[in-house]
Amino acid sequence: NAIGFHPVTLAFEFKSDLKSSTSFHIVRFIEAHCMTTMGKELAPVVTYRPQALAVRTRAANFTIVDGQPPEGKDILEAALSWENYAEKFKLMLFLEELQMEVDIQRYNIPNDNQPEATMKKEKKLLVLEVPGVAENRPSVLRGDQLLAYPIGESNKKYRGYVHCVQLDSVKLGFSSELLDIFIEGMKFNIEFIINRLTLRIQHRAAEFAERSALAPVLFPVAPPSPASQQTLPDLKLFDRKLEKNPEQYRAVQHIVAGSSKPAPYLVFGPPGTGKTVTVVEAIKQIEKCKANCHILACAPSNSAADLLCKKIRDHVDVSSVFRMYASSHDPMLACSNLIGNCYEYPEKEKLMEYKIVVTTLITAGRLVSGDIPMGHFTHVFVDESGHAVETECIVPLAGLLHPETGQVVLAGDPKQLGPIIRSPLALKFGMGETVTMTFDDRLTSLSENQWSHPAILEIPNELFYDRELQACADEQRNFYCNWEYLPKMNFPVIFHGVTGLDTRESSSPSFFNIAEVEVLMDYVMKLLQTQGKKGLSTLSPKDIGIIAPYRKQVQKIRKALHIVEKKLKPSKDLGGLKVGSVEEFQGQERRVILVSTVRSSPDYVEIDKKFKLGFVKNEKRFNVAITRAKALLIIVGNPLVLRSDPTWARFLQYCQDQGGYRGYVQTEEDQDIVERCASLYLSMEVEGIN
Repeated sequence: NAIGFHPVTLAFEFKSDLKSSTSFHIVRFIEAHCMTTMGKELAPVVTYRPQALAVRTRAANFTIVDGQPPEGKDILEAALSWENYAEKFKLMLFLEELQMEVDIQRYNIPNDNQPEATMKKEKKLLVLEVPGVAENRPSVLRGDQLLAYPIGESNKKYRGYVHCVQLDSVKLGFSSELLDIFIEGMKFNIEFIINRLTLRIQHRAAEFAERSALAPVLFPVAPPSPASQQTLPDLKLFDRKLEKNPEQYRAVQHIVAGSSKPAPYLVFGPPGTGKTVTVVEAIKQIEKCKANCHILACAPSNSAADLLCKKIRDHVDVSSVFRMYASSHDPMLACSNLIGNCYEYPEKEKLMEYKIVVTTLITAGRLVSGDIPMGHFTHVFVDESGHAVETECIVPLAGLLHPETGQVVLAGDPKQLGPIIRSPLALKFGMGETVTMTFDDRLTSLSENQWSHPAILEIPNELFYDRELQACADEQRNFYCNWEYLPKMNFPVIFHGVTGLDTRESSSPSFFNIAEVEVLMDYVMKLLQTQGKKGLSTLSPKDIGIIAPYRKQVQKIRKALHIVEKKLKPSKDLGGLKVGSVEEFQGQERRVILVSTVRSSPDYVEIDKKFKLGFVKNEKRFNVAITRAKALLIIVGNPLVLRSDPTWARFLQYCQDQGGYRGYVQTEEDQDIVERCASLYLSMEVEGIN
């Protein structure tokens, strides 16, 4: 309980005469910082130096005579309709692009703290340090470009292509002309360029939606007969457990029957209710029942698409499944377009032979570019649709799906992570609204959570799902109800309060909190040392997941795990223990989840809000993090900071009421401290208290 940062205010009162003289006071601040040997190993390697962002400057001595712009504002402010669909989305995409340009140019070099950039040569590539690149500050992916030019030689700029993105650096491929003159220590100016490819693909999708006459899909009218009255097929499911769940079985029946066509069929549901499993079962049934089908299965992220593909392959001929990657992603699956060290996109005729193609939403645009004929894909599935903007969701539809005969299936949860929109104007005009449906008879809402212990689901169910979520997990959910390190038996939720420090190192803007890492590692050791004992089931590292919002914290946790590996007797390989951000865990679950909230100073909450990081003031990120656990949830964080967020305040109160809280305890209320100091004629502000 002592690990962390413990500040104390000490006030001395002095009088020359106890009866009549005026007193004066001297205040001193005492700090106690308690850490383990591991904590010292994780301390900053280099003291943090904040990196000032470059300021955009304009050339002087000119005026701009404005012209007459088109009536774009009226379109933006109007409600979305089929008549303004393409034009409104294109305008919002332009707003988003402008904001992206402004944001990325702030990282240009020189800036106030970095007058020039230097690079190191690594074989035929040059390595440039870019602090914060792992957290999309700036957002750089494999294949992106930037401009570099030696200081004093602005008449010629060299375009570099990103070959690899690392934690705080990127590897760049430049022309032989630059490599021939490059010497170590050479000083450069750097200009970052946004990658317009994803924006161009979305612009094209908005245009093609109009050309392809997708109005019946995007703005459906009421069907002649409700789906509930249609005859549905009897199916023998591959996953027999779904037959016992009426909601999932009915959803698969409706999808196979195409009862919602031409409108999309929606599968919505809270965490753990089996949305992806339902989608995968429907794909397998269609592949089995419909001889002439061709299925396009998509997700917003590569991790979600990989998960989808792995599940599909369980009962389907692997040779009929093709996982198409973009060159910006490191492939993980064998049935993909990585041939040797190169990406290969098959000829159109070969690609059209596959019964099932799995890809991300944006990469599906390559199928349009490859001239795959409209109507070839009879079914298009979009998993995690709530995580994407609408113009991303229509990429696999516009130009590929026949509006009258094709079937669209969308699966997602609007209460989980949504799309990231940078432009406040685009957000204001509706860019952040995800694909929704109007008619209930085209929607299956799943409500049976098949993952988690009821105690883990209680607060998400109360705050986000109107208590409609039912805990239906099997006995495995009770594996840790009698764990000896629970503050209260039969309540497998722990909030461990730690008053650590927000720390940064070198020029990286990413935060870490050593005290929280130390507490996390203590729990990891206890979990692994007690597994298989005293009635507990066996627990392998792959059954444990650790979630943290910042890349530096993820890095420090991974480093700490290597230290823990050596301490365990017998030693254990912890390589299967996944550490990552909330985004990396969406759609996944683990028997045990540990969460590090990191934030210990309210001063940085606005930074988190700006860069879409952290857990404070972010309900969707909170919801996803909490609901990844099946049998045991351990949260490590600073209760003083988290209480400023109503969602976290409710969770903290819940843990305290149920006996699941341990760690930092306030010995005095903050207000009492203020009043005592006031009695000594002192004024003070208590950090983190409103």
